[in-house]
Amino acid sequence: MKNRIIDLALQIQQVAAPTFEESNRATLVQCLFNAIPGLSDIEVCPKGNVYARIKGRSSNSPVVVSAHLDTVFPLNTPLAIRLDGNKIYGPGIGDNSISVACLIALAEDLPYGNLDQDIWLVANTCEEGLGDLAGMKAVVDRFGSSPGLYLVLEGLGIDHLIHNGIGVKRYKITANSQGGHSWADFGTPSAIHQMAKLVDLISQIKVPKEPKTTFNVGKIIGGTSINTIAAQATIELDLRSKSEVALRHLDQQVLAIIGQMNRDGAQFSTEVIGERPSGILSSSHPALRHAQDLLKACGMEPILMAGSTDANVPLSKGYPSFVMGVTRGGGTHTVQEFIETDDIDVGYRNLREMVIWAGTDQVKPLPI
Repeated sequence: MKNRIIDLALQIQQVAAPTFEESNRATLVQCLFNAIPGLSDIEVCPKGNVYARIKGRSSNSPVVVSAHLDTVFPLNTPLAIRLDGNKIYGPGIGDNSISVACLIALAEDLPYGNLDQDIWLVANTCEEGLGDLAGMKAVVDRFGSSPGLYLVLEGLGIDHLIHNGIGVKRYKITANSQGGHSWADFGTPSAIHQMAKLVDLISQIKVPKEPKTTFNVGKIIGGTSINTIAAQATIELDLRSKSEVALRHLDQQVLAIIGQMNRDGAQFSTEVIGERPSGILSSSHPALRHAQDLLKACGMEPILMAGSTDANVPLSKGYPSFVMGVTRGGGTHTVQEFIETDDIDVGYRNLREMVIWAGTDQVKPLPI
């Protein structure tokens, strides 16, 4: 199965899929699903998600297995593949082409007709960047509380199980001022100078180490020329925490600073450009325990982690969900991204056994 998964991953990786522009890759996945006998209810929804169903004996408590289609790379990024021993290099190969390939492999490989519950396979959109998990939000809106498990696939971190969804809030903050000539109008407030003060004040906020809470100004733009007092400047600010309470407190501190700055020369406006809800699955949940047992049986020590992934959405609503990795690799979100091929068979086998376990009426998952 390893060679089949690698072939699929390479085919998928070669189709560019920036967030909001996943349609070509979605079409490829839909075509691959259509070629599989017995797979039913294949469709692309208005959000661009590709759905397919492996029918079980019941539809009451389905298993939803998802992998995001989108990547962080612009459409014009060269997607050349390079092989080096047991490593395959290529933008997006690990995040998340290899996982989408595993969806296809599951559709080809699972025991049709022998499962108690339906298995829904979903290649979803908008996981990365400012996609704001829109694809997964549509998935959860569709299935609600009925699934026994929302299983989210990521390419790397084969021994990592992400069961704690980190809350995220993102702002676009804009400063506006009169502007003018750097000599003739010296002393007129500069939007860039005021924004620099704001960033400095935000950087002085004390955040707790536990629950881990962070902030980051990831982008700043503004100004017209070197001899022009800037009339506008903009930043993009990312706030995160394991705790919804801590995130809300950080958010309030940032807004208070902006309010104070508004009385000091420039006018600031804020726009929320992303919100990822938080949630956690108990480490004692049967599905999570089973995933840990599968890893231990392979000689791996499971690592329970927090992260910001598609699993945030079901977790925030109290629905059982966690993330499984498929293999190992590195260079994520860079053009030097790579996967290691040695563990693909193990990662896929664990995934397959997890899905079969969740799709059979043995130990029913308990509430979170």
